[in-house]
Amino acid sequence: MCISIMLPGVGVFGTGQTVRILVPLLQKEGFPVPAVWGHMQEEAESLASELDIPFFTSQTDDVLLHPEVHLVCILTPPPHTRQIAVKALGIGKNVISDQAATLTDACKMVTAARYYPQLMSIMGNSLRFLPAFVHMKRLLGEGYCGTLQVCEARVYGGSLLSQSYGWAWEELMGGGGLHKIGSCIIDLLSHLTGHRAMRVHGMLRTFVHQGGPGIRSVTADDYACFQLLMSGGAVCSVTLNFNLPGTDLHEVMLVGSSGRLIARGTELYGQRTNMQVEELLLNEDGGTGGGVGPSVSGLNAMVTQLRLSFQAQEDRRSWARHPVSMAATFEDGLYVQTVVDAIKRSNRTGEWESVEVKIQDIDSNHNHRALLN
Repeated sequence: MCISIMLPGVGVFGTGQTVRILVPLLQKEGFPVPAVWGHMQEEAESLASELDIPFFTSQTDDVLLHPEVHLVCILTPPPHTRQIAVKALGIGKNVISDQAATLTDACKMVTAARYYPQLMSIMGNSLRFLPAFVHMKRLLGEGYCGTLQVCEARVYGGSLLSQSYGWAWEELMGGGGLHKIGSCIIDLLSHLTGHRAMRVHGMLRTFVHQGGPGIRSVTADDYACFQLLMSGGAVCSVTLNFNLPGTDLHEVMLVGSSGRLIARGTELYGQRTNMQVEELLLNEDGGTGGGVGPSVSGLNAMVTQLRLSFQAQEDRRSWARHPVSMAATFEDGLYVQTVVDAIKRSNRTGEWESVEVKIQDIDSNHNHRALLN
C-alpha cells in the first residue's frame, strides 16, 4: 500500500477498448485512477461505473484540473489528442498520448514538450515494451543477425471500423489501418533498427466502402502496403490488411547477413545461417497470463515500467527517466506522422517520396486530398 500512496493519480481520456484494458492494469500496479473523460457524458458515466472510477465528465478541463490527477493518458479520437496534450503540459501534468491526427497537431505537441522538458511527454506505443521486441533489439545490437538488410512486418486482422459512423471511418480524422496500426509499426521499426526512413513508397486501399446503415462512405484505408528505405541501408516492407476475420496475425522479421530474428505475436524466434532450424528465444507475454496479443502484453509491461519511473519519488509529479527510456517521445511521434504523410503522398503520386521531418512551416491544409481509390 505504501507504493500506491506515492504514485500519481491518472486521468484517462477516452472510452474505447484500450481504456478498458489500461485502467485495470494501472490499478493493479497501484496507480489511482480518479477521473475519466468521455466525448459523451453517458459514455463516461458507463465506463466509470464499469471500472470503479469515482469521477466522470465530458469536459476536458474537469479532468485536467482535478486535484488528484498528475498523469494524463490520452486515448481519445485523434482529432482531440493535440488539444488535450498541449493543455495538459501547459498546466504541469505529465502526459502519455496516442498519435495525433495531423502533422500540424504533431508539431504543436513537440513544441509544447520542448517548452516543458521536465514533464513526461511520451507516446503510448506499447510494442516497444513487449519483451519479445526488447530482446530482439538487444540481440540485433549484439550481432545475432550480422549486418541488417531487410525488415518485414505483417499485421492482419478484422475490420477496424466502428459499428456506427465515427472518426474511424474518416481518413482525414486519423482513421484507417495506416494511422492506427501502421504508426506503431513505423515507430517500432525505427526503434529496433536505430535508424529512420529516408524515402518511402506506399499503396493504400479502402475495400469496405460502407460501414453500416446510412449514406456515409468510408474513406479510411483497410489495406496498406509500403516500403521504407532506412538511413542505415536496410529495406523495410510492411503489409497491413484488416479484411481478415478470425485469428489475428502480428509478425515482425529482421533479416541480416548472418541470421534472422522473427517475432510472432509475443514469441521471439531466431535462426543463424549455420542452423538447420529456428530456435525459440523467448516465450514471454509480459505478465498477462497468455492468450492476448502483443499490444496488450506490451501495455502491461509499459505500465510496470511507469510504476518504476514514479515510485520512490518525493513528489507525485516527479519521475525517473531510465525505466521509460525506451518509450517513444513526441519527437518520435512527429517523425512517424511525417512518414505516414509521405506514404499518403506516395499513394497519390505512385512515386517514391522523401521523408523530411520539420517542426516549422507546416501547411495546416496539407492533409486535404482526394478520397482513396
